[in-house]
Amino acid sequence: MQPKDTNARRRVSSRSSGRSIIRNIFLWTFQILVVILFAYVAVYFFGQARKNIGQSMDVTLSGGDTVLLNAFLYQFGSPQRGDIISFKPNGSETSHSSIKRIIGLPGETIQIKDGMIYIDGDVYLEQTNYPAITNPGMAAEEITLEKDEYFVLGDNRNNSEDSRFADVGTVHEDYIEGKVWFVLSPAEHRRILS
Repeated sequence: MQPKDTNARRRVSSRSSGRSIIRNIFLWTFQILVVILFAYVAVYFFGQARKNIGQSMDVTLSGGDTVLLNAFLYQFGSPQRGDIISFKPNGSETSHSSIKRIIGLPGETIQIKDGMIYIDGDVYLEQTNYPAITNPGMAAEEITLEKDEYFVLGDNRNNSEDSRFADVGTVHEDYIEGKVWFVLSPAEHRRILS
């Protein structure tokens, strides 16, 4: 009687350990998939890297700086005045991304005269002392932004290809890739941007 009972126990124990192994494999697989999904979301929304080309964002960014984008922020809100954004000029997927600062918001009228920026007829006083603009480009005349357009300028105002010029023009919200939030490299430039 006892040997049969022992064999039965071994069979039950064998079945339950087989289920335990399958359950552990399933749990490990699930955990690995969750980690991969989390990493993908983190990189996609907060870790897309872009390189700042040229000197148009001096002194905020230097040519060659690698920055990270927050692509998540604009899924739930709109870009704000003063945000530094990365965008595709004219929506061209083949051109390099451009990095500039938002000055004009949808529906506003922008004009540059006597070296000053005017928004809806009022002088826009920036918190940082940028040099007076010597070339207003197309903004010498009033530019009224559509409901989904932004007017951008480089911080190096007199050495920047931006919304004042036809090659860039106003930036449609669909062309915005995200807000620049962190300078990744070179190491001596590494910092969070406000």
